[in-house]
Amino acid sequence: MWLKSFVVASLLQLSLVGAANAAGPFGTVNVGNWIGGAFSNDETGAFSHCAATAPYANGVILVVAQNAAGSWLLSFASPSYRFNKGENAAIDVIFDGQEQARLFATANQSNMLTSIMPANVVRTFQKASLMVATAGRTVLNFDLTSTGPVIAALANCVTRVKADGLSKAGDFTKGAAKPAATADKQGTPPATKPVRAKSGTGFVVSANGHVVTNNHVIDGCSDLKGNLTGEAAMVLRVVSSDANNDLALLQAPSTATFREFARIRDRSIRSGDSVVAIGFPYHGMLTSDFTVTTGIVSSLSGMRNDSRFLQISAPVQPGNSGGPAVRHHRADRGRGHRKARWIADRRSNRQHPREH
Repeated sequence: MWLKSFVVASLLQLSLVGAANAAGPFGTVNVGNWIGGAFSNDETGAFSHCAATAPYANGVILVVAQNAAGSWLLSFASPSYRFNKGENAAIDVIFDGQEQARLFATANQSNMLTSIMPANVVRTFQKASLMVATAGRTVLNFDLTSTGPVIAALANCVTRVKADGLSKAGDFTKGAAKPAATADKQGTPPATKPVRAKSGTGFVVSANGHVVTNNHVIDGCSDLKGNLTGEAAMVLRVVSSDANNDLALLQAPSTATFREFARIRDRSIRSGDSVVAIGFPYHGMLTSDFTVTTGIVSSLSGMRNDSRFLQISAPVQPGNSGGPAVRHHRADRGRGHRKARWIADRRSNRQHPREH
């Protein structure tokens, strides 16, 4: 099955930039689950692009490429796709539940949509660990691995082929490390990286002010602050973090008091259970209060049967990350009323303190 997927991927990437009868690969790009190389146009024999593909369990093959002109492209391919050639589609992508962008794709073949990635999207793609792509009613999750190294390898591929030609193509992964920033000839130091603020959600789980959120919400942040709705912000410290399970435990100052907090019960979850997602999406743009969306638990595992993740149908948006999902169930049948149990959705972009 893996071999079949790889063969399909190799065939699909031949038409990545719309060139007929593209030949290749010349040389190799082999990084993690990404495989590719350099390609030429058979009609002209000229170098066309460098590309790498990665197959996913959802049936979609991601294709990342840089063409000879230096443009970056991202393609979504599948043998099950049936597009009209030249058909256009808007694809919304969200990275790690925070950064989002809209890509405009074109079907160069019936089984593939290709879009140009702006420079800022390429930079975000390089460091992201999860990408959610939405086109119409179709929502697909992609667990991104080795995207930084594969972008570097493809850039190295284009540079070397344009300088030395296809005949000298080799392993483009070697020597593809991004060079460190240096001062220019006038001695001007490299520009410092601008400080970026980001926000997420979280929930208090103890009277001592312990807060559960996602690791990607706080990752790379040196100044953590959070506040309950309508209250002043307070500095939070990181107690523990787990990048593998995308969880982080924070704590508010000892002077803060919390009379109400979530009690997490270790109970089994089943597909089809009703679920409510609570969070603070688009902080500073939408309401200052939390938002609530509803849905069901649609799967007990994520990409590639990863049991660390749940799939839920409750809509979430950037900023929801780190927040709780509340499962509803019927209890006390004599009285017939509802109770809610908190579950720590310790995974995906379906997790949602409100961190800055």
